[in-house]
Amino acid sequence: MQKRKLGSSGLEVSAIGLGCMGLSYGYGPATNTNDAIKLIQTAFELGVTFFDSAEAYGPYANEELLGKALKPFRDQVVIATKFGFKEGKVNLGMDSRPENIRAVAEAALLRLKTDVIDLYYQHRVDPNIPIEDVAGTVKDLINEGKVKHFGLSEAGVATIRRAHSIQPVTALQSEYSLWWREPENELLPTLEELGIGFVTFSPLGKGFLTGKIDEHTRFDSTDFRNVVPRFSEENRKANQQLVLLLGEIAKQKNATPAQIALGWLLAQKPWVVPIPGTTKLHRLEENLGAAKIELTAKDIIEIDTAFAAIPVQGARYPQNLQNRVGK
Repeated sequence: MQKRKLGSSGLEVSAIGLGCMGLSYGYGPATNTNDAIKLIQTAFELGVTFFDSAEAYGPYANEELLGKALKPFRDQVVIATKFGFKEGKVNLGMDSRPENIRAVAEAALLRLKTDVIDLYYQHRVDPNIPIEDVAGTVKDLINEGKVKHFGLSEAGVATIRRAHSIQPVTALQSEYSLWWREPENELLPTLEELGIGFVTFSPLGKGFLTGKIDEHTRFDSTDFRNVVPRFSEENRKANQQLVLLLGEIAKQKNATPAQIALGWLLAQKPWVVPIPGTTKLHRLEENLGAAKIELTAKDIIEIDTAFAAIPVQGARYPQNLQNRVGK
């Protein structure tokens, strides 16, 4: 698989990474450990060198999973993980106190079976802790050799600039896809100006852009999508127009809707790296096949024009979670 560099940092990763959250958290019951290890190791065999985790995914279970799965080829991969929630539990709120950032790093190193974290993100901006203190703490961890690169997740432009002035930010991780284009307004220009890479989560719209979800789909009771306004039955029905359009474009390119959605992202900027997640081997292979999709400038214009004519229905987060992003 082709490689990409995250901004001007020099951190090189596979053009498509693997978001590992869903193997342990967020989308229903955790995947069987042996099956999850097989999927992660197959991803590596297919060229993926970039794996994304967080202490909150489980909590802790996802890092432990990656530690087991990636140990045989640890020196050939880039592992990203995150800090910033109390006890690693999202429902307890944020905690980016310097002492917690350090404690999480030490624990993550053990769980990941490694001596250094390649990319260490603040999971969400903590309104109670100055971002300068957060960046300074990660800077110290970098100087101590425990972390290589600093990242932010779902941060706003002002926070990114302040953090970057203390410790260069290697990557911002936020949602970006054909049905969430808001980052194009301020984030993308700022990242380009500062030389920061963009790691895009939910590049397939939490599965919706694959065409395998409609208004009749029923999610597991523990599936995060049950509380997402965009995934209400009414909104799923209304948003089917997007999927039908994507399917038509995919047929013309002899590809799948997911591959076109990922190919579109790859065509935006050379420092954009999507990290689709999956629990299924055939979906993994399908997603990685997007790296071979070639979309011309004309294709991109046609896709953008077509999608602009269809308004997306529903917010991407319930209000209590929306309050945590873009700060």
